[in-house]
Amino acid sequence: MSTTATATAVITLTDDDLERFVTHASTRRWLAGPGLPSGIGLLSFTELEREGLRTVTDATGDPEGRLAEELRDQLVIGGLLDIEGQETEPVLLDGATGEVSTTDFWYDTPELMERRPLAPSLEKLVRFATAAEELAGLRGQFASYAGRFGPQVAAEASRQLLAVFEEGVDGEVPSYWRMAALIRPLSLVAGPGTSSGSALDLPARLLDQEFGQGGVWRFEDVDFPATLTHEPTRRFLRDTGLPEDAVLFQLDTDVPLPTLAEHHADDPGAELPDGADHLIRLGYLVEDNSLVLDGRTGAVLHWSEPEARLYPLNTDVSTLAFTLWLLHHERALDENLEHGLSEGPYAQLAATMTQVLSTVDPTGTDVAWHYWTEAFQDEAGGVLSAQ
Repeated sequence: MSTTATATAVITLTDDDLERFVTHASTRRWLAGPGLPSGIGLLSFTELEREGLRTVTDATGDPEGRLAEELRDQLVIGGLLDIEGQETEPVLLDGATGEVSTTDFWYDTPELMERRPLAPSLEKLVRFATAAEELAGLRGQFASYAGRFGPQVAAEASRQLLAVFEEGVDGEVPSYWRMAALIRPLSLVAGPGTSSGSALDLPARLLDQEFGQGGVWRFEDVDFPATLTHEPTRRFLRDTGLPEDAVLFQLDTDVPLPTLAEHHADDPGAELPDGADHLIRLGYLVEDNSLVLDGRTGAVLHWSEPEARLYPLNTDVSTLAFTLWLLHHERALDENLEHGLSEGPYAQLAATMTQVLSTVDPTGTDVAWHYWTEAFQDEAGGVLSAQ
């Protein structure tokens, strides 16, 4: 086995490496050259570089022989990664057919392990992963989308990406790639702010169409406290508004909006942050956690009462609105049995949602702890599941 030192390391195998493991001719040729990149996005092959070819039996031990027969000789060549770069599911190669799949390593109950299709061949796997990353970077076959935004643009990109994934799979797109085709293009729904002064220009009626016209609250100037001096924020809350009841968030509609100090006026022992008179409470996230905005800058923050601590949440109310839209839209997609997003690997759904949000609002990438990122990753909490 060898690794070529390039911008993206390429892993190739020799005939001796392949001898007793891979009999499929075209797979042998692919592994001998062009080989596999060490990683593409959320797909890593460093396992192959580190361990060489080994079977699932070798990787798990399986001392009692409880592995299903179809899994025993599958080759562990890599893994799917979460947003922090940790492996969540091993990637397997069938040395006899060239098919690629994933599984979960259940060391205590190996008899329950199952394979999930990922790609019909290594060549298709690399092509699929490359296409997904080209969309994320708006380059290659997706370069024409640079500078274009809106729901129709996102839908067009989704169809194009899905068409790539449909090649050679007889119409049965594996759940991992179906999820990528549905979620990754959503970063194109809203473009950067121009004349509005907000971070994003949301398409007209985007929130109304998602939450229903009666589900979006628009404020009037009399609802704003004097400390809300950031004009783009005032304009957004007045003209676009925010959903009253969204996933993980409920808006305060008892106007006028109170400052954090006013909200805790009846609790003189409450520990409040500096500048509480300039922090305006928009609503709550979960119990004892408030969503507030800085009336001077428009920054949106998470106030944890138990910790008496402020955390960055969103750049401004426009990116907050997009986050709430993204969560609601993902739930709607999951409710559609044709899509079945939650049928796929949850960690990859969470990672893809985080990637989309960080593309539109990088707040979560610049802090050690971020409410939305943690919420997306909470599989037990089921935030991304409509069930």
